[in-house]
Amino acid sequence: MGRIYLKNKKRYLAGASNLISTFVASMPVPDHLSRNKATCLLLAGIFFISSPQLSIAQTSYPFKVARDRMLFHDDVDKEQARFLKMASKSILIKDENVRLEMNNALIRKIDELQERIEEDTILNSNNKKRYLRGLEFLVRGFNNNVNKTDFPPTIAPGLVAAFEKAMMLDRRDESIEPVIGENNYGIGEILVDCFLLPYENKGIKASRYDLFRKYCGLHPSEIFTKLQYNLDVPFADSLIIAAGHRNMRQLYDFAAARNALGQRIRESRDTLVHVIGQMALSKSGQLYFPFLDNLLKGKITIEEIDKVKEDGINYYKLLVKTRLDYANRVLPPARDTALEMAALTQMLTNKAREVFVNEINGLHDKPDAIRFKVLEPLTAEELYYLIVLSEDVIYTSSYVRGVYPMIFERMKAPRGDSLIMQVHGDYFRKFIKMAAGYNTLDNFLGTMDKENANTVMKAFAIGLEKATEEDAVDVADSYSSIFEKNKPLARFVLNEVKWNYRRNLAGNNKKGIIIYNLLQTLFESADTANKINLSERLGIPPIYSVNYNELKDSLGRVVEQAFFYGGDEDKDGQLSFGDFMSLFRGKPQWKITENPQWASITSTSGKPVYIFANKPLDGDDDPDEKAADALTEYLESKHMAPTIYIHRGHSYHVSSTLKRLRPSAKIVVLGSCGGYNNLSEVLRISHDAHIISSKQVGTRTVNEPILQAINNTLASGKNIEWLNMWKELGYKFRNDAVAKDRFDDYIPPYKNLGAIFIKAYRKAME
Repeated sequence: MGRIYLKNKKRYLAGASNLISTFVASMPVPDHLSRNKATCLLLAGIFFISSPQLSIAQTSYPFKVARDRMLFHDDVDKEQARFLKMASKSILIKDENVRLEMNNALIRKIDELQERIEEDTILNSNNKKRYLRGLEFLVRGFNNNVNKTDFPPTIAPGLVAAFEKAMMLDRRDESIEPVIGENNYGIGEILVDCFLLPYENKGIKASRYDLFRKYCGLHPSEIFTKLQYNLDVPFADSLIIAAGHRNMRQLYDFAAARNALGQRIRESRDTLVHVIGQMALSKSGQLYFPFLDNLLKGKITIEEIDKVKEDGINYYKLLVKTRLDYANRVLPPARDTALEMAALTQMLTNKAREVFVNEINGLHDKPDAIRFKVLEPLTAEELYYLIVLSEDVIYTSSYVRGVYPMIFERMKAPRGDSLIMQVHGDYFRKFIKMAAGYNTLDNFLGTMDKENANTVMKAFAIGLEKATEEDAVDVADSYSSIFEKNKPLARFVLNEVKWNYRRNLAGNNKKGIIIYNLLQTLFESADTANKINLSERLGIPPIYSVNYNELKDSLGRVVEQAFFYGGDEDKDGQLSFGDFMSLFRGKPQWKITENPQWASITSTSGKPVYIFANKPLDGDDDPDEKAADALTEYLESKHMAPTIYIHRGHSYHVSSTLKRLRPSAKIVVLGSCGGYNNLSEVLRISHDAHIISSKQVGTRTVNEPILQAINNTLASGKNIEWLNMWKELGYKFRNDAVAKDRFDDYIPPYKNLGAIFIKAYRKAME
């Protein structure tokens, strides 16, 4: 056969492979060999026989090649060989059709182009070398980038075709920019490198601009990052405006930089970009963001914000005033959503908690005159927002004895319907849900005419197909409390839900049908006489019990992790930890081991139960957080995945616990309020977790009996039956009015209608 050109060898081997496959299909094969194995052995034999010839193949071609261009052809061949090696290992793609198209483009088509370039009678030697080098860069560019973002394997045929077009333009000394413009970013990015050496095509600069624009279109979140190093593009200002309007927070961050891009942003003639650029110059720039929409409309000035931004109370008042303005604009006929509404909500939430709620919570053991003094300057609307934005942190006593009654004391006409109108219906479902939970709903509805009260409750239930998930959860969450306290009102709400279900059914609104069907099922289950099994009806895992086998790991261990926090002035963390450890100290059925950061508790009889609790350490640099992290890392190193998580401490520590929660969680005990955000986050991490939560901060008189009941059940190897456990706990507290009242604030998994709704709704929407 003599010396064979590299590409032709690949063709011959492919042909041989087909021939051998046909031969093997017709020949008898020994029992111990499959036909595939037989084919592979034959191919291996042929390759072995021909290998001495193949080893010298790269020095000769099936067409005449000038000696001074042989190296350029060989460089192309090396990149093709690299491509074939990648393809043979299935590194590129497993789709056979795509593989064939890639091979056809990067082997056969490139071979043909090499031959055409070499035999071209018009091109001089330097240009032939230039285009051969371009072919090498093309295949190399494909090899280096394939399967990266923007470089799918399917670009191979288009890439080779684009090279041919660009080469024809380049030969006429014309710009290749039209070819770059008509192809996607991946093809263009590889192609421009093919026409750089030894001199650039005249369209390279314009092509680079075009590619930059395409990249920004594909990756808008990276525009500012890329612009830092490409401010010379003629459309830089347009990109700044487009990216700034898309992501104002990112615009603010880059505008604050003391570099060329920051200066360019601050000098923009676009009103929004310019205003944010000026905000970024201030150290207090984040305090302006909630007012951005009104700043742009000229309804407020930076100077007016400056007057109150350092005053917690007056800054909060300005936030509420702005929120009321924005909430009014959302209503028809305007239906105008203000810019940075989320920033306003977040800042309003932060200030409500920092300035007011945390203080009145912290003074829970002080006389009311001292405890609630900070609330004196607030109006009814401002007190309203304290409630609806502090669901998961406000204490029951802060709500019942302070904020709620003060709302009506500050109103000239203390009517609930007037209050809802004054806040333009903003967060009204949250307000009603909390009123139901804190047993003030009857009082609230009693402040208005019965007809208006019915209208408010109709509005509470209607339109959830257009509302957020949180709104629907608030409606679901409220029902247990309504059913326990006011059966006629519960029937009214249930009938409204049924009416809305029929309405959505008639309108074929899928989301509405799901929401109202779930609510109807949940509400009907609240009446135990209906004997509805929610797990079966909603198609979700059991909610009335937890199987012991689901709580233990492969070694038969049940692992629990408890979180405690220090740094509280009243030393609640240390007291809670001490109360928790008293459940096990001196008890022969438990063994305790401690180190400076955590304690481990192990059962000594019955089934293996391992309980780990970090210590609530005080000091600088959050030693309790570091202790929790160290414990979490220890458990991971020992391959111990907790299935039970316990949060002990104030509500503002819940986020620290949730960030350490793992998908292995089956039971989560939140010893503080389980508001929507907490429930939603737990179920995002572990879809089927059973959640025990409280309307207020946990108390040892309830926490300890609950945890003791759980651990005793686990040590005996029994399933956890929530109905029986809660019944027994209730019986235990029957003679202690205070403890019974606090126990009633705890919500067991089967009564946590908000959590059940989230589980069923997300599953149904999937």
